Amino acid sequence: MAAPQKSADKIAEQDLVERLKKNQKQAFNQLVSSYRERLFRLAYGITLDREESLEIVQDVFISVFHHILTFRQESTLATWLRKITIHHCLNWKRKWKRRFKWNHHSLEQENDFEATEEITDQNDPELLFGEKQLEAHLMKAIQALPEKARLVFVLNAVEGLSYDEIAETLRIKRGTVSSRLHLARKSLIDSLVLNEKERIPHGKKM
Repeated sequence: MAAPQKSADKIAEQDLVERLKKNQKQAFNQLVSSYRERLFRLAYGITLDREESLEIVQDVFISVFHHILTFRQESTLATWLRKITIHHCLNWKRKWKRRFKWNHHSLEQENDFEATEEITDQNDPELLFGEKQLEAHLMKAIQALPEKARLVFVLNAVEGLSYDEIAETLRIKRGTVSSRLHLARKSLIDSLVLNEKERIPHGKKM
């Protein structure tokens, strides 16, 4: 059933692209509805700035509106949108020349794109506090990653891209993807281990 579904998805995408090229408003609304959340998460993972990410996503859709006729469908629509988003994110950084900011809110907590909340143990204050502490530290560790390593990590962890797909998207070698992802993961693990050691007093057993 996987092959027929993939074929159906491709046909649906081709139909959407054709309608976009005809400037059909309903097609554009469908595009925004289908990809807004995904592109926001990608932009947020790169910029770590909620407001800027929302603006970047808007700029991406504006770019699509103006340049859809240049899309030859040599890649999937999702791949094309991803490349445009990354381009806008990197331009944002070069334009403002400032450090990435962290507003202490995870992607799942953004009001614009609320995720389904877990019900299990949700009323345990101690557990929730511990989870929030861990989440905050993890995101700070991601923020501290070198830009190139963070970009590869986000594409892999958030977008779920394979090494080859990341290499194609960023136009770098597969080995470079592997080394940057290894650096990102090692840095995050080391940071979390250090945080755990600092959180638990010496000599105290769990």
